[in-house]
Amino acid sequence: MRLVMRLPVVDPTVLPEPQQCPYGCGGQHFQHRQTVPKPLRDTKLEQVEAHRYGCLRCGRTFRVYPPGVSIAQTSTRLRGLGILLYLLGLSYGAAALTLEALGHPLSKVAIYNAVQAAGAKVPGLRRDAVQLPAGHQRVAAVGADLTSVKCQGAWLTVGVSVDALGGAALTVDVLESGEAAQLVRWLEEVAAAVGAELLVSDDADGFKAAADATGLTHQVCIAHVARNTEEWVARLEPEVAADADGSLARIGVAPEQAVDDVQTLLRLMQERDPTPKAETTLRAIHQRYQRATCPRVGERASLAYRLRLFSLDRWQLWDRLTRYRTWTSADGELLDGTNNATERAIGWWVKERYRSMRGYKREASVRNVSRLIAWAGNGLAGAGVDLAQVVT
Repeated sequence: MRLVMRLPVVDPTVLPEPQQCPYGCGGQHFQHRQTVPKPLRDTKLEQVEAHRYGCLRCGRTFRVYPPGVSIAQTSTRLRGLGILLYLLGLSYGAAALTLEALGHPLSKVAIYNAVQAAGAKVPGLRRDAVQLPAGHQRVAAVGADLTSVKCQGAWLTVGVSVDALGGAALTVDVLESGEAAQLVRWLEEVAAAVGAELLVSDDADGFKAAADATGLTHQVCIAHVARNTEEWVARLEPEVAADADGSLARIGVAPEQAVDDVQTLLRLMQERDPTPKAETTLRAIHQRYQRATCPRVGERASLAYRLRLFSLDRWQLWDRLTRYRTWTSADGELLDGTNNATERAIGWWVKERYRSMRGYKREASVRNVSRLIAWAGNGLAGAGVDLAQVVT
């Protein structure tokens, strides 16, 4: 993979004419007072010229700088280079040492401030300003998942949403919790902003409730369900074969029948054939264990009751599990049935940088750093990223 990052441009030959008074008086007519030198810390220039103007309405003066220059001592190009080094995996301190070795010293505090400011300006990766990926009129299918990072000793919940078909990150948000009510508010805003009609997620109950509440069609990740089913079968099948607690005999189900039911559940979850026959089989398996009674307070659930609950869960999950077999977007795009796009985004844009840390110091840093890295990562699928969009 190749990522193109374009640094901000500093052009000392261009000095734009002021269009409006920066002090808010509404003035649009100005008098040029003088041309003054502006010392600058940059990768190429040591000084540029700035024009000083006076507003004819309020009488106050202000300066106009060339592109890439502001009242700050450093140019946007130098700050952008510090951000670029950080995005490539260097720490703030290592980025500062690298710039010093190149002859363009910039403190790690200055690089930290530049990264935070850039992350706060990232276009499209905020819930209040979601933008569609390049070339998209809408995002038909949204993938979503949660992860956790430590900030000042406490764990924060981070929600990541992506274009489930193209893989581009849509939002990175710090959420109050992973509860269904919070997920509903989060996904409702994202889905409305991009025009989504389908949600791809893992099989957590919170996402199921959120999909239903927001009216989104739901696809549960087939990899999660298959893996969970395989683990459940491997753990319970030996006990089922021996009817370890006698609960199968009490409801009149032979151990051989129960083992066959367990294997049938596993096979259906692996094949995911969206036919009426498969759903009928799931219903029949569940009905075979409906007589199993729920445990009393303090008692352990019997094998028969656990089979009753598990078969019910897989039966109720069936439509969400097989949605990808029949769903297509308006452009004819197909789902692969997994939530891999979201998991990749979490791994690459959130966790990879976080693994090298001892934790974040501020909640804002969690958002800013993750959004900035995800925004840069989205450039892998297109023409790259222009750091001038986020460096001011």
